[in-house]
Amino acid sequence: MSTDAGVDAGIRIAPSWRPRVGDYLLRPDMQQLSAFLRERKRLGARIYPPGSRILGALDATPFEQVKVVVLGQDPYHGAGQAHGLAFSVQPGVPIPPSLRNIFKELQRDVGMAYPDHGCLLPWAQQGVLLLNAVLTVEDGRAGAHQGRGWEGFTDHVVDVLNRERDGLVFLLWGSYAQARGGRIDTARHQVLKAAHPSPLSAHRGFAGCGHFSATNAWLAARGEAPIDWSLPAVDALAGPDDASASRPRP
Repeated sequence: MSTDAGVDAGIRIAPSWRPRVGDYLLRPDMQQLSAFLRERKRLGARIYPPGSRILGALDATPFEQVKVVVLGQDPYHGAGQAHGLAFSVQPGVPIPPSLRNIFKELQRDVGMAYPDHGCLLPWAQQGVLLLNAVLTVEDGRAGAHQGRGWEGFTDHVVDVLNRERDGLVFLLWGSYAQARGGRIDTARHQVLKAAHPSPLSAHRGFAGCGHFSATNAWLAARGEAPIDWSLPAVDALAGPDDASASRPRP
């Protein structure tokens, strides 16, 4: 996928991901996806997130720093919400219902103070890959780009992590994420499953799942630093829309 074919020329991605996904982006199905995105833009569709942030998850969390993988479905479809990280919204944007339920479970599970924003970039910078299965959407049209090719690409990302890394934690919330994670080697990785945090399903098993404390227990048992799930106040966020500028370096 050329960076000016439906994706802005200023696309950002951590260098360690390029040799692992670059060839995949050149596949014919990815070129077809690019053509589709170009055509939708030509017809006036507003596509989220901005082109430079479409691969934001792979920019904010370099390959070698991934500890935890959260699989989402597709980006938020409201103006100004999506910025390339699953479940996350830009600072100043109202916290969506699913993310509110995530924060409620964090309060219950690890005592996290309820934050004043929904930007999850601090998690991504600690090694939490916030990856949607579908990486673009259209204004007001949830799921508009499902089945257009993104799923194959993000499955490839999961396959690379499954094959080349050890001891990761995969958080699979809802049947959609669980289907996408079906090829993960559970002998080498920790896979935690629960209902989706949506208000329609959170009461079926997401509330009370304890995934955040379980994640940190797994990491600690392996000698890894736990994730600090707390979020700084919105005015303390450093470069919330420029993950590459503010992420820690190996």
